[in-house]
Amino acid sequence: MHTVGTVAPASVEEAREQYEDVGPAAQTVVREVAKAMEFDREEYNDRVTGEVVETARDALFASLLRVHVGSREAFDDWEASYDGEVTVVGHESVDRVVWHAGPEDEAVAATFQNEEEAAVATLRRQAFGRLYRELV
Repeated sequence: MHTVGTVAPASVEEAREQYEDVGPAAQTVVREVAKAMEFDREEYNDRVTGEVVETARDALFASLLRVHVGSREAFDDWEASYDGEVTVVGHESVDRVVWHAGPEDEAVAATFQNEEEAAVATLRRQAFGRLYRELV
């Protein structure tokens, strides 16, 4: 088993703080991407809305979430000791699992066979949507 990512809020307040902390980085990323796409001032003002920056913030926050990657057995052991609700997506007979526990006794997991990077990215999006969107 191993872990990827750095953000694992222990509370709703901590999740909100970490989400706020990525705001300036999201704004910088959006601005630099717009510059690389050669937006002039008018196009930038028309196309780069608050919703665009918020989407970048959501994606950046999700991409930093700490995710555990392991065998089905490692996941089953963790789940047996976890004192919350776990939503598992995927097939139960698959050998590997990625999972993330949120701050409110709720976790998400996804099974995968070979494509670890894709599984991690998918799980992070699911974790944001299921565990954090309404909190932040």
